This record gives sequence, structure tokens and C-alpha cells, in this order.
Amino acid sequence: MTETVNTNEEKRSISFVEQLVEKDLEEGKNGGRIQTRFPPEPNGYLHIGHAKAICMDFGIAEKYNGVCNLRFDDTNPSKENNEYVENILNDIQWLGFHWGNLYYASDYFEQLWEFAVWMIKKGLAYIDEQTSEQIAEQKGTPTEPGKPSPYRDRPVEENLRLFNAMNTPEAVEGSMVLRAKLDMSNPNMHFRDPIMYRIIHTPHHRTGTKWNAYPMYDFAHGQSDYFEGVTHSVCTLEFVPHRPLYDKFIDFLQEKECQTDYRPRQIEFNRLNLTYTMMSKRKLLALVTEKKVNGWDDPRMPTLSGMRRRGYSPESIRKFIDSIGYTKFDALNDMALLEAAVREDLNARSIRVSAVLNPVKLIITNYPDNETEEMTAVNNPENEADGTHSITFSKNLWIERDDFMEDAPKKFFRMTPGKEVRLKNAYIVMCTGCKKDAEGNIEEIYAEYDPESKSGKEGANRKVKGTLHWVSADHCQEAEVRVYDRLFNVENPSADERDFRELLNPESLQVLDHCYVENYAAERKAGEYLQFQRIGYFMADIDSTPEHLVFNKTVGLKDTWAKMNK
Repeated sequence: MTETVNTNEEKRSISFVEQLVEKDLEEGKNGGRIQTRFPPEPNGYLHIGHAKAICMDFGIAEKYNGVCNLRFDDTNPSKENNEYVENILNDIQWLGFHWGNLYYASDYFEQLWEFAVWMIKKGLAYIDEQTSEQIAEQKGTPTEPGKPSPYRDRPVEENLRLFNAMNTPEAVEGSMVLRAKLDMSNPNMHFRDPIMYRIIHTPHHRTGTKWNAYPMYDFAHGQSDYFEGVTHSVCTLEFVPHRPLYDKFIDFLQEKECQTDYRPRQIEFNRLNLTYTMMSKRKLLALVTEKKVNGWDDPRMPTLSGMRRRGYSPESIRKFIDSIGYTKFDALNDMALLEAAVREDLNARSIRVSAVLNPVKLIITNYPDNETEEMTAVNNPENEADGTHSITFSKNLWIERDDFMEDAPKKFFRMTPGKEVRLKNAYIVMCTGCKKDAEGNIEEIYAEYDPESKSGKEGANRKVKGTLHWVSADHCQEAEVRVYDRLFNVENPSADERDFRELLNPESLQVLDHCYVENYAAERKAGEYLQFQRIGYFMADIDSTPEHLVFNKTVGLKDTWAKMNK
């Protein structure tokens, strides 16, 4: 849902979230102040779905001269640790955003505890000693009202005593919870006496063993927004049914604080879903712990660290998110759209280098045996400021095996006996034949070069229909190249009822050994965007060393996936 707004000099399209924010500003709400927050739970690595929320939360603050804070929702110590905290910090900065302040939900544990005690004293909360199964059963169904807990009307003093007992090392996990006393017949199931606190004895990554009772998300989240002064709590659509409870707890907190002139506003937008991709952090964690992938930053993973390692640029991710927009309706976005955004961005920023992934020897028979030449290669035709580099030419070259065909059809414009092709940045050559092994496999290809056809030389621009890339066999380095495919075999694995492990694509990673790259490419590091000419976009992997080069394929030059799956 977007609206086109006419200004004096431009037309701009704004999301429905921005429309609501602008309306609040026009009405002078919150004193014209804009404050958002991004509140990840540190129980895994951020994925591209989180990137959509990051772009919205930080983008709104930037656009309307506000501030966006980063707040870690660390209320479940059994699933959280500092490794996740550090990676979330890195990912947000990599995307190009900066938080105004850094907070943790654990900063408010004392205030939340005091608020819970206030609710108990007001008769708005009670200790329930039923099992989780009993609580779930007595909550009823969306069409049938729930039944009151047998502990719902226990005295305030007893509730206070048991609440304090929950926060002791002796308390047994699962033996009791604190519930809000709301409405067991409300059609919104979240209103049927929601749990506010539960017992967890796992040491917290920040507070250690100080606490043994921890607030639930629905109790901690809105109050944390309130404590921080958040004006717009922007979240995804699954929190729509939670919003009335979010507002109700804020009502209680305002009553406690005797304050009515400020309250956060929750706004929901659609999640980012991609074809052939799983976004569940629980399932992604299972892939990591069960070693179905090589860690959270495996380039096949939808995590930001995986995409960074694979060679995606942060700008391409942000452009993709901006292109699909924000609505009130969930949709499944085609992975090809993301890859197109990556391809477009990398075309403008990547350095062009030569690499041969499936090599066969090409011998220029009339080229001097011990002679070499330094040919000039343009680093990036899209940006002259990127300059040039030299690539060595010699008698013995590697070319792609698929670029040669002994008995070629008429429209085969690569190397075949009796026809000319240009070797990029070098000479025009004519193939004169080949050598085969006993099984008929091509071992060597032979060609003669035209000394007057050197690229850039005056009069050397006669037309040939094919141009091939190459590397000098004696002036290159061997490399391992990792080629990635979709991690899952089905278009929408999240909607498939089978075990997600059964849906994994066994051919999602192909490792190519004995590839060759020019020396200039061998010097590139992880984080430098490369185009292997005529093949695709690549980046050196963090595993790469001078002794063992490793490159990841980011995306091809064209979308071959769509053609393969028609």
C-alpha cells in the first residue's frame, strides 16, 4: 500500500508506515519527536528478513530527523549469548546503519519487577501453579471461552510471597508462573491471562545468576519501549494480535506512573519471505548445530553474514528491500529479484578479472617460446576511476573447456578449427586443431595468432564474432571455487509440512578444484567485489590463503535459474 505524493519539484512514493508517521507529526503527537528501535533477540544471527525491519526502523528515524536505538531483547538466557550480540552489532553496521543508543531489555529487569509487583498489589496479576499443559487447556479455543485458573483468586500477600520465591535458586523451573488477570473470555487468546514471568536458572549473558525469574516478551517489550521513549514501535504482521495486549500493559504502566501524555504506537508491516529460503531462526540453528551447513555464515544461508561472505553488497540488499516495499499483506518474493539487485549493483562496483574454472590448454604455436607480454585490462568499464591492471600473455594459456568444440554448429561463435576468435585484451587467433587422449577427451588445443591484431593497436579492430577470456598457464595461480545453488529444493519450504531437513538440496554446494585465476585476482581479499569475466560475480572467501586460494560465486552474469526451472 503506497501513496504518490506531489511536492513542488518531485513525485515520491511513501509507504503506509511513513504515511502514519507523517500524520502523527502533523498532529503534533509526542511533541513532534520521532524515536524508533530495532529490538533483536540475541539467539541467532540476523537474516535478510531482519534486514527489512532494520531498513524500516533506522530508515524512518533518518528520514524524519529522529533517532533509532538498538535494544537487545535478552529475556530468555537459555537461548542467548554474546556471540550473537557481537554479530548483530557487526551486521547492522555493515548494512550502513548507526544506532542512537544501545540498550538491553535486561537494563529494565528491576523496573519490570517493580511493575509486576504493582500489578499483583492491584489485583491484576497472580501466581499460577498449573503445568504448561493445564494452562494451555484451560485457555480454551478461539471460539470457546477459557476457564479461570484455580489459583486466579489467591490472596495478594500469597502472590507476593510466591513471586519472590520464583526468583530464588530453589525455585523449580515450570513449577509456577506469574499471569496477568485480564479476560478469560476475550476472543483474542493473548488476553486470556497471559504469562508475565517464568522461572529460568540458566545464567544470563549480562546479569549472571542475579535473576531466576524472567519476564516474557509480551510483558517486557512494550514496557521497554515506554521506558526508552519510543514513539513508533514498527514490527511485522505476526504481532497484530499482540497489539491490544501491548496497549493494555502500557495502560497499566501509565496508571502506575501517573502519566498520560505519551505512549508508543505499534505499527505492523509484512515480513520478507523468499522462495527456496527458510527464515525460522530455530530451524536455521538446527542446520548449524546438525552441521547441515558450515556455520551461520555459510554462503548458502539467508543470514546477513552468509550473504556478506558470499559477496553480496549491503547496498544491493537495501535496494532490493526498497524495491519490494512495505505492505499489510504477506507475500512470497522471488529469490531471482534479490539476485537481480545484487547483479545490478555488482556490475557497477566489481573489478573485472580473468579466471578459468574448467581449464583446457591452448597453445599458440607461432608465438615465441620464451616471450611474454603485459596486456592492459580495464578494471571496471563502469567506472574509469578504478583504473587498469596488467595481465601476462604467453605461448601457453588456459581457456574454458566449454569454449572449444571440434565439430561446432553454425552459430557456435567460440573456438573451433578453422575459425578466428579474439582473446580478450590480446590477439585474434585461429584454431588449427587439437590433441585427444585415448578416450577421445581433448588434452590440448592449437591455434596461431595474428601479430597485427593486438587489442588497442591501430588497425587491429577487425571484427570477429567471438571473444574468449584466458589466463597464462605459467603466470596464474590455482584456486578452489565454490559454486552455490538454492539451499532448499522446494519453492516455499516454510509452508511444506515435511521435515525441513528432507527439503534440503543435496547439490546446493559444488566445489571446483584446479581452477586458475590471473595473479591480480589472486591478490584480492575477502570484501573485494570481483567479476570473473564471462562467468559471474565472485569474492575471495575468508578461508582463502596465499597457499590455497578460495573464491565464492556470488551470482551469475545472467539469471540461469529461471530458465532451468520453467
